[in-house]
Amino acid sequence: MKGYLHLADGKTFQGHLHGSLAEEGIAGEIVFFTGMTGYQEVLTDPSYKNQIIVFTYPLIGNYGINDKDFESKKPHVAAVIVLEAAKTAYHYEAKHSFTEYLEKWEIPVLEHVDTRELVKCIRQNGTMPAILSSDPVCESSCDSIDGLKVQQVSSKAPESIGYGDTHIVLIDYGFKKSIADYLVKQNCLVTIVPYNYSFEQIAALKPDGVLLSNGPGDPKELFGQLPEIRKVIQHYPVLGICLGHQLAALALGGDTNKMLFGHRGANQPVYDVTSNRVFMSSQNHSYAVDQNSISSTGLKVRFFNKNDQSIEGLYHEKWPLMTVQFHPEASPGPEDSVFIFEDFIKTVKYKKRREVSYA
Repeated sequence: MKGYLHLADGKTFQGHLHGSLAEEGIAGEIVFFTGMTGYQEVLTDPSYKNQIIVFTYPLIGNYGINDKDFESKKPHVAAVIVLEAAKTAYHYEAKHSFTEYLEKWEIPVLEHVDTRELVKCIRQNGTMPAILSSDPVCESSCDSIDGLKVQQVSSKAPESIGYGDTHIVLIDYGFKKSIADYLVKQNCLVTIVPYNYSFEQIAALKPDGVLLSNGPGDPKELFGQLPEIRKVIQHYPVLGICLGHQLAALALGGDTNKMLFGHRGANQPVYDVTSNRVFMSSQNHSYAVDQNSISSTGLKVRFFNKNDQSIEGLYHEKWPLMTVQFHPEASPGPEDSVFIFEDFIKTVKYKKRREVSYA
């Protein structure tokens, strides 16, 4: 059957609809992802909560869906827009086809859309509310009220994984499973806690370091957590990733701004001021730290985006804090930046040795 994507700017795109829709359709913020691969990780990344995702690569789904590359227990996107969706999976590890997986979770797919023209529209006018509908005429508002997205995807209770004598508390704002996996590979015991854990609750766990995870939405929606995050930064080695990077900057007095259409893909070039080299990164975010806002915070820029010069990572003059806007766990995408985890664990262990020697 025919389906229609109605954008807030008045444009409508027609395609073939897979799956059923409620009478009022499905509303969400429309964004695009530029990677050639990685659709399974994108679908299950909590950072995409309630977003309508446009895949720019012409054919999506040809290697299917396997059982090991999920970033969470279920997909979080509201709907999917593609030029062509593969109906058959051509990979020995595949357990489901792309369309079968989405049908299982009742996530609609709009196929045969002019995704090139759609992405040009988003690039020109920015990410915006949209509605996927079976009605060629949009009679309802594109605006949707999702509530606090982080609250919807965060853990409800603490959980520990891995083994080792380095204990990392991961504050879950909507973390990707591969982040925790990389910490476990570094021989860490990882305790995952809800987003609204207080500093006192975190301190009671006696961590050696703390990781502020990625997650969906506007970081300023978590304004009430900023004093707790600041205390964490002042007492422990901290690594902030994506939303965690933005929250760390806000907690120390910086500011964030919404970007026109954000960075989403596995091909973003990042310049490292320290090493004077450029590497490729995987990214997914709509907000960026305002460079003019950090002049009196003690924060210094370590990474820049080579395309638009936006901040990609920070460190602090006084406290053992490092943050990255990109995803060092990459999954999927280039693994150029996995050294971030190694640097973080080295910092944690160094601080731990110093505390032992002065005890």
